[in-house]
Amino acid sequence: MAMANSTYPRALACGDSGVSIEFGDRIHVSINERVLALDASLAATPLGGIMETVPTYRALMIHYDPVEVSYDRVVGHALSLATDQAQPKVVGRRLRIPVCYEGEFGVDVDRVCGQLGLTRNQLIDAHTAPEYRVFMLGFMPGFAYLGGIDPALSLPRRAKPRHGAPAGTISIAAGQCAVHAVEGPSGWHWIGRTPIPTYQDGAGPHFAIEPGDKIRFYPIAPQEWQEMKRAGLAGADLLERVC
Repeated sequence: MAMANSTYPRALACGDSGVSIEFGDRIHVSINERVLALDASLAATPLGGIMETVPTYRALMIHYDPVEVSYDRVVGHALSLATDQAQPKVVGRRLRIPVCYEGEFGVDVDRVCGQLGLTRNQLIDAHTAPEYRVFMLGFMPGFAYLGGIDPALSLPRRAKPRHGAPAGTISIAAGQCAVHAVEGPSGWHWIGRTPIPTYQDGAGPHFAIEPGDKIRFYPIAPQEWQEMKRAGLAGADLLERVC
């Protein structure tokens, strides 16, 4: 069996049908770019027996059928692609996403403002100013982890997670921002909600947001949120693609 290297990229066996190709040990754009480049290269140069690839912040998880292909074959193929200097760079889309920060849509806004010493307008300005990078999807279907948040909005996770974060919730914690695609539990701070459905069961593509995309948020009023939500339920494509 191939052994994991002491330097990156390296392979880490995950049971008898998975391997993680690791590119680093921290959250960094250049590391994530290499993860996404390998994912794209494997899609362009498929190997029989590989069933699924899952890009994360710093590694690509590869699920394979050990009856069809060996661990050594998967690792050799993946590391060969990962060290190829001609590997393409994945260029994500630039997207604009509306968010309502008021009332029931931003249930934690007042508490977060109190903790950070910000007014509501200052919080909204700080949250909408940066361009965020989508590093990965995980935890729940379509849950997008974003980097690039203003340090002024840095807060630890809540001491106790809560149930029932609605689909579309925009949350912050631990120097990150997230877009919740489906309802579920969360230990993050819920500062807003978007009317755009970012996950659709049974439709393709399933996820409106993908790793490598760049996102800017912009504020909308509750009435506009309701109008856009109705338009989305009627089949309108509300995701604004800048490029």
